[in-house]
Amino acid sequence: MLTQSKFAEQLRDYQIRYKRKYSALTFFSPKPQIQSRVDVAVAIGFALLFSMLVVSSLLTLYLRHFWLFGVAICFNIFLPARLRMSRQTLARNRERRLPLSI
Repeated sequence: MLTQSKFAEQLRDYQIRYKRKYSALTFFSPKPQIQSRVDVAVAIGFALLFSMLVVSSLLTLYLRHFWLFGVAICFNIFLPARLRMSRQTLARNRERRLPLSI
């Protein structure tokens, strides 16, 4: 007979077993966990934006446009910080929700 605790354990094992791992992309994801293709696409977009900002900041430093270099560095610092704050906020909101009863 399938009891509630056995069902919950089987569900947890299934979720752990079939969970996709995108550890490199979670740094650029605004969500705490990547669960769909849309999340992967958003994370890749932010990764490309970050790399473009790094290249542009190095180019402006090479061309000696120090004011633009400062602006690009500020954006380079702001982007990962804002993504981390977004992940923490979503994780905090997820913890506040009441668990579903089976």
